[in-house]
This record gives sequence, C-alpha cells and structure tokens, in this order.
Amino acid sequence: MDTIKQRLARDEMVLVFGAGRIMHRNLLQSVGIQGGFHGMWFDHEHVGFSTEELEVATLAARSQGLDNFVRIAPTDYALVTKSLESGGGGVMAAQIFSAEQAEQFVRWAKFYPRGARGLNTSGWDGQYATIPPAEFCEKANRESFIAIQIETVQSVEECDAIAAIDGVDLLFVGPSDLSQSFGVTGDFFHAKCIDAIDRVAAACKKHGKHWGAVTVSPEHADMMVEKGCKLVSPTSDTRIIIEGVKAVKSRFAKYFG
Repeated sequence: MDTIKQRLARDEMVLVFGAGRIMHRNLLQSVGIQGGFHGMWFDHEHVGFSTEELEVATLAARSQGLDNFVRIAPTDYALVTKSLESGGGGVMAAQIFSAEQAEQFVRWAKFYPRGARGLNTSGWDGQYATIPPAEFCEKANRESFIAIQIETVQSVEECDAIAAIDGVDLLFVGPSDLSQSFGVTGDFFHAKCIDAIDRVAAACKKHGKHWGAVTVSPEHADMMVEKGCKLVSPTSDTRIIIEGVKAVKSRFAKYFG
C-alpha cells in the first residue's frame, strides 16, 4: 500500500474520503471497491468514536489498499498515540491557533528525540510487540503522517511558522471554519478566504511542505488545485448517502412525484 505521505513525497495528487458519522466497515469497503480514492480520514473531532471502532475502520481501509489519518482535537496527548496505535497512518490536529500549539501536537505524535510520545509497541503500528523498541521508534517517527488544520484567523497569521515546523507534513485548510472565523460563514470564495488560502499556499511552498483541503464543489476544488493543493477531500460518508439518494430520485423521478 502506498501511503499518503509517500504519494505526497512523489508530488502526486491525493484524493481522500472523510468518514465519521457513518463509519461502518461495509460503507468504507464499498467506497474502496469503487476505486479512485487514495485514502480516508476519520473525524474524531466531531464524532468521538471508540478505539475499537477506529481499529475496525482502519482495518477496512487497509483491506482496500487505502491509507488513513485521524482528525482529532489538539487537547488530549493520549488520544494522539491511541489513534496511531489503533491503525491510523497519521493524525491531524483540528482547531489549531498557533505555531506553539502545533509544535506541541507534533511532540505528542513523535518519539524521542523529536518528541515525547509514550513508548508502547503493542499496537498496530508496533505490529503487536513484534518490532524492537528502537526500530519501532525510528520507523514511526519517519513514517507517521502529521497534518495541521488551518481554519482560524490566528492560524492563518501563523501559517508560515507552522509550515516551518519539523515533522509537519501537511497544512489542511478547513473552509467552513475558516469562513466562519473571518466572519463570512459559508462564503468560500470571499476575498478574505481566498487571501488566507494564498497565504497557506505560499507558506507551504516556502518551506517545502504540501497542503490539502476539504472542497465544497468542483469549482472550489479547481481553485484549490490551481493554487497548489495536493490533497483533496471532495466528499464524506454523509454526502455520499445524500448524493446517492438524490441520484436514485432523479433516475426514478416519475415515482417520486
């Protein structure tokens, strides 16, 4: 399986699918079977699923050759390592406000000497205690994917410093909260939002990092990609259900009145 981090290192476009509200193994595998996606991300920030549910979800993703990462609130040191030990290929911090906060998140996700993650080899990433501790730490520090969400006014102001942090692989634009933070909720093409995206793109280019985003429409995705976005999240579990129902109603329109 090519990981998201490996694909980005090759400067490839990466398509990911968001899940959390309907994070059932059958749905996740169905999406994977359809092809096209390179990975999934699981939204713990808004849903709060259990460790067991995450273990099953990451297993379902891997069964289809899809890497994954977990979005979490940057408030719980233990949840970072639990996400990685449960099979998460990486972690993404939501609602980041400062470079200092982003640095702390990276330290939570990295072992010594870069960070202060607690060492336990008995999870998925340690192959259930079959990798020697030193080897495991080196491997995890090298391979784990870390993303920082840029979705607040302050994080935009500090995006250059955040992109400069060793261990941050990707800045991830959250357009909904970004628009809300700038006082233009839902106006994703507002000049303030466009300027913020340009600042993120410039910071990532300066520091040799990639950036990604949730995209709300094909036009929005086109704009992001034109500005250098390399990781695109165009849909989610609930949106797939909604679009599927719409498609059925359109196809059988005469029966729905």
